[in-house]
Amino acid sequence: MKRVITTLAILLVVIVAGMTALVLLVNPNDFRSYMVKQVEQRSGYRLEVGGDLRWHVWPKLSILAGRMSLTAPGASQPLVTAENMRLDVNLWPLLSHQLSVSQVMLSNAVVRATPESAAQQPHNAPVAPGRSEASAPAGGWSFDISQLRVADSLLIWRQPGGDEYNFRDFNLNLNQDARHQATIALSTSLTRNQRNATLSLKGQLDAAQYPHRLSGKIDELNYALSGANIPPQGVKGTLSAQGSWRAETQQFALTQMQLSANDSALSGSASGTLTAPQQLALQLHATQLNLDNLMSGAPQSSERGAQHATVARAPVIAAPRVQNNSDSPLNDVNLALDLKADSAVWRGLTLQSFALDATNQQGLMTLRVLSGKLGDGDFSLPGTVDIRQPETRVALQPVLHNVAIQPLLAALALPQTLQGNVSLNGDLGGEGLTLEAAKRQWRGEAQLRASDVKLAQINLQQMVRRAVERASDKVSSDEGADQGIRQLEGDVTLDNGVLRFDRLQGEGDRLRLQAAGAVNMAQQQLDVTFGLTLSGWKGDERLTALLSQQPIPLRMYGSWNNVQYSLPVDQVLRQQLQSEAKSRLNEWLDRQPKNSDKENLRKLLRP
Repeated sequence: MKRVITTLAILLVVIVAGMTALVLLVNPNDFRSYMVKQVEQRSGYRLEVGGDLRWHVWPKLSILAGRMSLTAPGASQPLVTAENMRLDVNLWPLLSHQLSVSQVMLSNAVVRATPESAAQQPHNAPVAPGRSEASAPAGGWSFDISQLRVADSLLIWRQPGGDEYNFRDFNLNLNQDARHQATIALSTSLTRNQRNATLSLKGQLDAAQYPHRLSGKIDELNYALSGANIPPQGVKGTLSAQGSWRAETQQFALTQMQLSANDSALSGSASGTLTAPQQLALQLHATQLNLDNLMSGAPQSSERGAQHATVARAPVIAAPRVQNNSDSPLNDVNLALDLKADSAVWRGLTLQSFALDATNQQGLMTLRVLSGKLGDGDFSLPGTVDIRQPETRVALQPVLHNVAIQPLLAALALPQTLQGNVSLNGDLGGEGLTLEAAKRQWRGEAQLRASDVKLAQINLQQMVRRAVERASDKVSSDEGADQGIRQLEGDVTLDNGVLRFDRLQGEGDRLRLQAAGAVNMAQQQLDVTFGLTLSGWKGDERLTALLSQQPIPLRMYGSWNNVQYSLPVDQVLRQQLQSEAKSRLNEWLDRQPKNSDKENLRKLLRP
């Protein structure tokens, strides 16, 4: 045992002495020109390393360098600059005075993926007759290294003619084998237009055909979004997919996508290009899609006993940036979206078999299909949304069939005063895409048909019966089971928040109805008059005949929160009695001989 320990001690001393001698005898600055030459020969990139190179022996044998930069051929800005660079080297090649780098680590680096940092062709370079993949030389890595680490850095990304995006806290770990099969781990954050995004990624990369092609797999991508025009709780989730990238055409493709966003789960594929204008095609299927948790304007549930976080207000330093359509990324992309959801939630409504087939041409969105089932009914909402101007312009052709009225009113933040089902065929449009804009700035018309309509907490038939019985004790009516309005139909118009209807007609059991008036959604006012004709009266024959034929006016007006009623039954009866009395008196006068008193009396009876 003593001999083994002694042998190990001697071996350790030899190794330490050898490394010490190696560090003393080999000057790392001798490799500066070698590194610069190798990088330029293999890739054409120009490497600059500032300051003296020095050894670092623990925990790995490394060469430490100061500021460095890497510039593409013909580029006006370097692709990479870093304050510190560390090269982990293999020991044995150093014995023959050869440099073998196992890992490159950059700290506080700036990575520019911009047109200014991209490789440029010389002005007098010959132009090939055509671009093809066969003419491009098959290349591997620009610089063969097994490990690359970038820590606490900044990635600047910008496409030609596009906006610049600064990805901060950029960290990258990349390990590759001899076949250029790599594992990758990346994390970064982005702040733009008062929105924050963070992401972390773990995956695999096949770079055997780099720089022409890349393919790989995203094992797990975690993301989180917060800020302006994003729900208060933010949007966060995960993504996994198979992916590929072609540098010549700037094309990418994602397949076998599994995406989660808050409590929504989607699967599908995506493809597109990053050349201007950018192209993106999405095919998605969702088992559950909760739009209320993904949209900033969705209503928030206020369940009793729910806990609400207290948000401290930050001090106001400057006026917030005004958001407008110029901030939308849809202005710079052509999008094709095919989305289907087994179940979706929008403003508290549960939608089944939801389908959206839409395109976007640099700000002009066309909703070719926007449909689904809602309860026992269904809906379709094709149209266009134009965000190419500062004010969004909307044109929709809604079609509803047998949709429950009360949940729909709740979703539109309107008083839930009606019950029943509605069918509608309309043409609407205006400025703005929010619910408030629709209530104030939209215009259009629609044909409406409703069934089994009831006014919440109001029984029209009962109000008329009791008013008639108070006005006269000669008639009565049985208060049978109220069946509401069995059928109601007519035309309605919308003009900047004022909903008008001139000739609504309906009927129910022992009821005929006519209605006209307006509802001002912006001012929350209404003025509606119903003409109600009831049957089933008993008592005086003349009064029962009158009430069965004469519409009785019921006016509802005022604020939504304090509706006023007017039901002048006694006035209707009085006018009818006066008319009947005049009619009988005229008949009596017709039977009398002519004289001056008769003519004077007839003049008095004239209205």
